[in-house]
Amino acid sequence: MILVDTSVWIDFLIGRDTPFRHRLHYLIETEEDICLTEIILTEILQGIKDDSDYALTRNYLLQFPFSSAKGLDTYIAAADIYRKCRKAGKTIRKTVDCIIASIALENSLILLHNDSDFEIIKICVGLKTFDVA
Repeated sequence: MILVDTSVWIDFLIGRDTPFRHRLHYLIETEEDICLTEIILTEILQGIKDDSDYALTRNYLLQFPFSSAKGLDTYIAAADIYRKCRKAGKTIRKTVDCIIASIALENSLILLHNDSDFEIIKICVGLKTFDVA
């Protein structure tokens, strides 16, 4: 199952011409197994200003399956991810990225993203990411 990060969904939803948007479009067209997490849904929806666009996007995204945090352990693992990266001399800019990575790891998901933090996490803790090339 492929977890699609906010960074890719935003490109897709606004039609930005990136390889990540094209890849997501292809995955949807070919009915590949893709999913979201609740926090990714929140990140996407909070940025939509227009009420009708909000409702349309919310209804569209809710059609996909969701992979959820397993509980308190998810958030402890997210802190551990951040700490491991810091010990390796790398700083993750957003805590939410550690939480998303933690959910991906505990659910054995492959992450499709366009965010440099996830590449750092990949190196430090072995996060599986989807190669767009």
